[in-house]
Amino acid sequence: MKASRGRSRQPSEAPAAIGQRVEVELERLSHDGRGIGRWQGRTLFVDGGLAGERVSARVIKARSKLIETRIDQVLQPSAERVEPACRHAALCGGCSLQHMPHAMQLQVKQQALAQQLQHFAGIQPTHWMPPLLGPAYGYRQRSRLAVRWDRKRAHLEVGYRQRFSNDLVEVTQCPILVPELEALVQALGQVLNALDARPGLGHVELIAAQVPVMLIRHMQPMSPQDLERLRELAVQHWAECWLLPGAADTLHCISGEGVVPAYRLADQDVRLEFAPGDFIQVNAAVNQQMINQALQWLAPQKDERILDLFCGVGNFSLPLALAGALVTGIEGDEQMVLRARRNAENNNLQSPHFFQADLSKQLDKQWAETHWDAALLDPPRDGAELLVQTLAQARVDRILYVSCNPATLARDAGLLTARGYRMEKVGVMDMFAQTAHVEAMALFVRGTRSGSAHKA
Repeated sequence: MKASRGRSRQPSEAPAAIGQRVEVELERLSHDGRGIGRWQGRTLFVDGGLAGERVSARVIKARSKLIETRIDQVLQPSAERVEPACRHAALCGGCSLQHMPHAMQLQVKQQALAQQLQHFAGIQPTHWMPPLLGPAYGYRQRSRLAVRWDRKRAHLEVGYRQRFSNDLVEVTQCPILVPELEALVQALGQVLNALDARPGLGHVELIAAQVPVMLIRHMQPMSPQDLERLRELAVQHWAECWLLPGAADTLHCISGEGVVPAYRLADQDVRLEFAPGDFIQVNAAVNQQMINQALQWLAPQKDERILDLFCGVGNFSLPLALAGALVTGIEGDEQMVLRARRNAENNNLQSPHFFQADLSKQLDKQWAETHWDAALLDPPRDGAELLVQTLAQARVDRILYVSCNPATLARDAGLLTARGYRMEKVGVMDMFAQTAHVEAMALFVRGTRSGSAHKA
């Protein structure tokens, strides 16, 4: 037999098999809080690991030079490891950082933001600001639970998706939720499994408004008995139950008085109504701090013209108007625009004006060619690449960027600094404690200043 002409594969180059158990010493943390070590010459990421630990882990994805794993057993724990507050933390895909102290979570998020700004845009801000902090647990005022009908067991699974899987973990607690929603989670599974329509349920959304809301998506009609069971659950928890059997315009309330959900900004004495399904911030405490910081950083003066992009139901627009600014809010969802207008009226504010526009496209001339003293934008995860270029071309003096994705913030920051802006201030906001999600706020000011460190 002829010898193989190709170079023989060395044992250390053998691919790791999915599910294979490996042991590794972890040296540091990644930007999303995973432990990093070396195994057979390759970089290995361990979900659930901490720097300084020796762990065994199971391979979930393997490439030539990089292996992703999830923790199987902690052989030598770090002194900083903490016991998760939730019994489902090992499986649930919702929270990935419950094993590390809250202060360490903040360090990971700040380092992730700094690394992204440096890597993608070569930017060092003029000022790093302290993080905005909220409760480590009991903060989340909105959550969507998945449901799945198991035909073999004739059982409806209610919970969250498992980490690295499409399977569900059935939850009986969720300590990151505000208490009134966690109480609903504890009762929900049993009630939904008693419904005649349970095989056709879609998802359940829980919202902590002034009156807690359950929103249930269902694909087949509810029987009178089903409706009564849901009403009883709502009454027991001082909540209202809304059903969504089809399109958004079929949403209706079956319990209570059908009160429009609302939340309050105590520092501004503003009440904001919204509909189930509208975007609102999940963390009330951090949201209030975020608004206060936006007002402080932008320092709006009386009659300044401020553009609020992705304005939603007026979360930033109304406080800016109360501070004396002339605010124009733009939002892609026409129904949310109508609610923003109503919120302004309900709070006796005549100056804000709200319009609908697709903000993934170029800004219309009527706004792009208007003089704006400042702009605020709170885009989705894919950022606002076109919009920041339009704002720079319009020579807007101050741009406040609220971000839920450090990578797209860094990309858009690079576009702004290349067009003569400096990143004056930036800081993280702990909107999603116990998770690796990084929220940040950055202020860009037109014109460079000697000594400010940035690279276009």
